[in-house]
Amino acid sequence: MPQAQPSIAKKPFQMPGQLLAHLDADAAAELISAAADVVLILDEQGVIRDLALGTEDMLGQGCQDWLGKPWAETVTVESRPKVEALLGSHGEPSSDGVRWRHVNHPVNDKADLAMSYSVVPVRSHGHGKNETAAHSVAFGRDLRSQVALQQRLVTAQLSMERDYWRLRQVETRYRLLFQMASEPVLILEGSIDKLEEANPAAYELFGERSRNPGWTLASSLDTHSHAALRDMLDRLRSSGRAEPCAVRLVDGTQDLMVSASQFRQENSLHFLLRFTRPQDSLAPTVSMAKQQLLQVMESAPDALVVTDLEGRILSANRAFLDLGQLGSEDQARGEVLDKWLGRTGVDFRVLLSNLRQHGTVRLFATQMRGEYGSTSEVEISAVAVNSGPQRCLGFTIRDMGRRLTSDARTNKELPRSASQMTELVGRLPLKDIVRETTDLIEQLCIEAALELTGDNRASAAEMLGLSRQSLYIKLRRFGILEGVGEDTH
Repeated sequence: MPQAQPSIAKKPFQMPGQLLAHLDADAAAELISAAADVVLILDEQGVIRDLALGTEDMLGQGCQDWLGKPWAETVTVESRPKVEALLGSHGEPSSDGVRWRHVNHPVNDKADLAMSYSVVPVRSHGHGKNETAAHSVAFGRDLRSQVALQQRLVTAQLSMERDYWRLRQVETRYRLLFQMASEPVLILEGSIDKLEEANPAAYELFGERSRNPGWTLASSLDTHSHAALRDMLDRLRSSGRAEPCAVRLVDGTQDLMVSASQFRQENSLHFLLRFTRPQDSLAPTVSMAKQQLLQVMESAPDALVVTDLEGRILSANRAFLDLGQLGSEDQARGEVLDKWLGRTGVDFRVLLSNLRQHGTVRLFATQMRGEYGSTSEVEISAVAVNSGPQRCLGFTIRDMGRRLTSDARTNKELPRSASQMTELVGRLPLKDIVRETTDLIEQLCIEAALELTGDNRASAAEMLGLSRQSLYIKLRRFGILEGVGEDTH
């Protein structure tokens, strides 16, 4: 048999007969209503006979419509077993101590009203000899703030998980590239004597002894090469730049060129060394630092695009192809960036005009359109490159969809300053901004008038200086006709 759950320990009053005996019904009702956001008085069948609301905010949730209805019929379907558990099998509270249960009430056109209830039985003696009236008092606490906080936490967790998997994908690509590189590559931690990682080409160059835990790069280079490599790393550590140096293996069989770059990881300095043969370095190639920069740009989570001065795409990274729903870079090359960028037809022209005039643009807000109809809110920073063999424009496009905004305005909230109004410029035509702002002000004024007049349409029309027929037309237009009280003549 299942063991009985222990009752919750309670600390009752020590002298209720002396201190609370003189409370009348009004005082008791005041105390009960102050103890919770919603208090329900239930009969022995679980029907709501009376209720009290502790805050004005609860008036707009339709709680007053619960009177005369069974409590179980005022909650959602999944909450009914919880109500039955609170009341017990015969409409009375369970006897295993005070419990709080999460219950949801449906609200028209809104999210469910989340409440936490606890039920306490109350018996009062009647006029007859053995007559008693059985009632129950349900104390309810408003959980909407907790539900909103939990939802925000879930949203943040999902965003972190998406970022985590993106990082895993970047790491996988790095590992694949590192292992498949034909040139020997070493990663040193802090100094030439501490090897952290090497690719298969490096193990092949330095022999099987390089796989031993105690192996160091210094042991495979001659004395002169060892000193030259240390000097190069010292220059790299102090100035951030160092020219490649020539080294020779200790057995004198090969002469190599070493290029180095540095990076920090977990508060520790690391060096990446790339070994090439002198005959290979004669080919017109970019430096190791430039190659790394190109690799970072290709794997960057933000979209990077290079165009000519007219906006025709010369190259784009993988992130841009993902935002534009493109299968390959060939689909984008030669096309004007305006094909995927901009809320209106003037967005890209404004961006190009600012680039030609100022040379740089920062935090330009617009939209990115995909080939299959998707849209993303993006933020653009751009630069004009006027040096080199070919003048070009560079764009960094950041997807703003994953940002969590704690101060996001609702659809019915006016911009709080002129600077926020100007954020709409460029995103919508001026006539649309004026029309939507006018409609919003008009709707808010009508709602305020209805609230001040207790939902009396005749009085609200008079207050606004409108005819009743004009008011009815606007109520239907804004979708606030339902729920408005009848006229009072």
